[in-house]
Amino acid sequence: MDDKRKKKLIELGAESLANALVELAVWSDTAGDLVERMIAAPEENIKRFKKKLSSIKRSQHFIDWRESSGFANELRALLEDLKAGVSEPSVGIELISLFYKSDRIILNRCDDSNGNIGDVFRIDAQILFTEYASLCEDKEKVASVIFKLSQNDDYGVRDTLIDCAGKCLPEANIRSMIAKLQKMVKREEDGYEKRHNLILIESLARQIKDAELFKQTRIASQEKLSTAAHIDISRVYLESGDAQTALLWLKKIPENKKYQSYEKNQLLINIYTELGDDKELAEILYKEFSSYRSIETLQELLNTIGDDKKDKVISEEVAAIIADNRLSLVDAEFLISIGKIDEADKYIVKRSDQLNGNLYTSLLPLAKAMESKKCDLAASIIYRSLLNSILKRGYTKSYPHGIRYLKKLDKLAALISDWKNYDEHEKFKENIYNNHSRKRSFWSKYK
Repeated sequence: MDDKRKKKLIELGAESLANALVELAVWSDTAGDLVERMIAAPEENIKRFKKKLSSIKRSQHFIDWRESSGFANELRALLEDLKAGVSEPSVGIELISLFYKSDRIILNRCDDSNGNIGDVFRIDAQILFTEYASLCEDKEKVASVIFKLSQNDDYGVRDTLIDCAGKCLPEANIRSMIAKLQKMVKREEDGYEKRHNLILIESLARQIKDAELFKQTRIASQEKLSTAAHIDISRVYLESGDAQTALLWLKKIPENKKYQSYEKNQLLINIYTELGDDKELAEILYKEFSSYRSIETLQELLNTIGDDKKDKVISEEVAAIIADNRLSLVDAEFLISIGKIDEADKYIVKRSDQLNGNLYTSLLPLAKAMESKKCDLAASIIYRSLLNSILKRGYTKSYPHGIRYLKKLDKLAALISDWKNYDEHEKFKENIYNNHSRKRSFWSKYK
């Protein structure tokens, strides 16, 4: 679609496009800004950047959370002015530094609870800085700028520059920065500043794949290593090419510790894959599959143990699902995905009392799937749960959905001959009307 539009616009010719842009610039400040940027010389765009930044810094207007998105776009436009004016990477670095140094003034007068404004510093400005820093031949200057900016990070938006050091600096410069930070840590008495510098060292150590330094730094920052610390250290050892030591650090975590178990298991999968240990890999993949049954986790397991084990694995897992009296929507979806429709039908009907209609994002696809497979009673039970949830909450904006569910139930009722222990449709409808007769807007729209 965009290519077709572009082609048609090109066919209009330069004069037509110029007239359209001029007209658009009258009605839109953003468009006007774009036109000025396009026709300005590079040095003029740099002047525009500095002038706008100064104006923003002088402003006393407080930006509340409702204005934050628009203000963030204004800051992005400011960076576009910078980008349009820079031809020398070293100049770009200096101008981006000015932008970062304005963070205190800008963020101090903003309600950035949704993070829109901070993201301009953390993402947009960082991308631009990395681009210029990678092209800049004076790596000492780049390292110096990153180091100085990271030391005054009151609002937590400058550490993103340390995180990109590995993309734009050789290892020698990074190790020089680490040495400076280590000296500061030794003489630093303020706990916060000391911890901040240790975090910076960790980031740099990880980027140069120095797992030993990362480990020593983490130990220096924590009196007792947490589960998360063990996982972080293990991950850096793996990234550094030492899968065996990575495994040893994960084995230090007690088996009964469930915190971050998913992260731990994913790391174990990568470690056993790297070590070529198919036996241990199969065991951990089976645990992952059993805890979250899906076509994807099943296939990951089969890739290791072989597709010839598929029928056996499915048979055992289906038996385990049926034996568990607790309802799992994930397991219900898995039964459908592997073609066990009758089992899924019985599974849902038997555990219908556990359905929570508030979980509509999971229940609605399940209801549609059961309906498509002609499992009309199971589908009806799920639609009933969804409808009851809407009526109990009395959320009028959801009434159109509830009406749609009730009409769906009307159609499904004609297809069901055996209601088992459930109320037939007319009885169900009578009950919900008696319980929610005062919701007149719902019933009037339904009728």
